[in-house]
Amino acid sequence: MRAMVLEQPRAELKELEIPRPTPAPGQVLIRVGACAVCRTDLHIIDGELTRPKLPCVLGHQIVGVVEEAPGVTQFRRGDRVGVPWLGWTCGVCVYCTSGRENLCDRARFTGYDIDGGYAENCVADAKYCFPVVGEYDDAHAAPLLCAGLIGYRSLRLAGDPAIARRLGLYGFGAAAHLVTQVAVSRGQRVFAFTRRGDESSQRFARSLGAEWAGSTDERPESLDAAIIFAPAGELVPLALRATAKGGVVVCAGIHMSDIPSFPYDILWGERTVRSVANLTRRDGDEFLALAPRVPVRTEVECFPLSEANEAIQTHRSGRLRGAAVLIP
Repeated sequence: MRAMVLEQPRAELKELEIPRPTPAPGQVLIRVGACAVCRTDLHIIDGELTRPKLPCVLGHQIVGVVEEAPGVTQFRRGDRVGVPWLGWTCGVCVYCTSGRENLCDRARFTGYDIDGGYAENCVADAKYCFPVVGEYDDAHAAPLLCAGLIGYRSLRLAGDPAIARRLGLYGFGAAAHLVTQVAVSRGQRVFAFTRRGDESSQRFARSLGAEWAGSTDERPESLDAAIIFAPAGELVPLALRATAKGGVVVCAGIHMSDIPSFPYDILWGERTVRSVANLTRRDGDEFLALAPRVPVRTEVECFPLSEANEAIQTHRSGRLRGAAVLIP
């Protein structure tokens, strides 16, 4: 089968013919219909996430059709499924047994420890796959599997919408464009912060329901909560200064540059800074049921699988509107 393979950090992916994987009992073999590109993929390529299996097939926002399902009862041949970042957990540690499987020390991740969806086929543990139903085609469903799920978890950790009424989003990419729609549907006021001069992203944010959109150094009014999607640690003090007493600043990325020191007075007043780590299957069940009810609209730019490097560079450039999606 064809796959785009990372052989070493800080190198382009190579298009290779590799053996089609064979599913073990409890796994599903999937014919990949679409796989969205995530900023996490860039962190892996850049060596900022340091322990990928190598060589590795990246990609953890996968939608496809089950071709084989040995020993699996919840899916059968022909079912459409989604595969997220969380690929396996031990099920017995203190985190797994207390509803926090996203923190499992032995967890394995799709497109990092397990070959992912930048390929014509992949295998996945059936227990960590989600049914994909409804009107989304494969390309428009794919970003829901990480941009949507991590965005949803970040939004949930930002606080109850009745309290987090004024929500700031720092960095307006794939996750933020989905979170905006959910937040607006819950009655929250969304303020989108982008790089100075990024009028395209600001217009995009307003088109999705953001009340205000401007640059990160502006402060239209106090926020009750902020979610930082950009992997820039210097945004944390900015967000804290923009947040009212009792507010929450959520760092949503798996990797972020160092946070500079900041004075205690911008944290005082029971403000909170917290991170989001991975996702749980509960997040997936909840968000994938919610998305078509909102309804969440995904904006995508599709690339052939062979153009994965071009898709990654488009994502890296910041010129992307929504999500880049690879189509085998």
